[in-house]
Amino acid sequence: MTAWLRDEVGTHVRIEGLESVEFGHSAELLAFAVITARNDSESCRDVVLRMRPPPPALLEPYDLDRQFRVLSALAGSAVRAPSVCWYEPTGEILGRPFFVMDRVDGTVYELEAPEAISERGERMCRSMIEQLAAVHTVDVAAVGLADLADGASHLTRELEHWTAERHRVQAAPLPALDRLRAELERAAPSPFPLVTLVHGDAKPGNFAFADDEVSAVFDWEMTTLGDPLTDLGWLELLWMQPVGLASHPGAPAIDDLLAHYTAVSGITPQHRPWYRALAAYKMAVICLIGSMLYAAGHSTDERYALNAYGIPMITKLGLSELGVTEALDDGPVLAR
Repeated sequence: MTAWLRDEVGTHVRIEGLESVEFGHSAELLAFAVITARNDSESCRDVVLRMRPPPPALLEPYDLDRQFRVLSALAGSAVRAPSVCWYEPTGEILGRPFFVMDRVDGTVYELEAPEAISERGERMCRSMIEQLAAVHTVDVAAVGLADLADGASHLTRELEHWTAERHRVQAAPLPALDRLRAELERAAPSPFPLVTLVHGDAKPGNFAFADDEVSAVFDWEMTTLGDPLTDLGWLELLWMQPVGLASHPGAPAIDDLLAHYTAVSGITPQHRPWYRALAAYKMAVICLIGSMLYAAGHSTDERYALNAYGIPMITKLGLSELGVTEALDDGPVLAR
């Protein structure tokens, strides 16, 4: 790694403070300092290395090149994305591809947040929604991302992708998820007329905070071009779960957050139950993938097995958003 960095930087390099970052589910992270020497003086750059997880991973196809491209394009925009430094696509250095980005100061409140932030929670949440609005108002043509995906087909692509992922891992029929998929297709609205950059995983745990403001937006694996309301449906679904920022008395109600989003983005949410149901389908499938990876021995992350216990509840919630209240068999969703 040091030799590779020396070639990239073009001068003497050493690595200090190498440590694993235990955060998130979808990639492996290493934090360290890159010390470079020039003209008898040294400089230090704190960085994070993001490495492709061993296949099969939770999110496939896992495209680091795409992530690096998106982060590179966002440099200089209003989106507070980490600055990327170097990319190694071959896997020859560490066994798998990786890229290196600047380490950003800030605290991530993924599952828990201290009581001390309760009085500041409203400003933090508003900063988060302002950053989501910044994502949705990026001029994709100006930053070179207009060809990232076919934005007009986004909703169709989402349904097809998560259904294919479900079929990739399921061991037997899953009637409740089948019904949710059918109801989503039956009740699908026309896509939002404005095609935007879509983050794809706009959860509170993917935002870092410093001084009550978002300092960085992380985890761009599912970023695409398409319907911005899919990000809002995902956020709404997560806001129903009493964890992290959403669990504190100072956190605004979701309706207040969405009103602030409309004020800063000019985008008005619509068809909210359908987008929440789509988010529930996506979340249930992701939990199912994790459960099956754990069952097959591809992962030892016990969170994958535990998250699967939420699949019946999430599926039921998605169905209820579309008016389906009858009891349905979930099928085998738990890891053996």
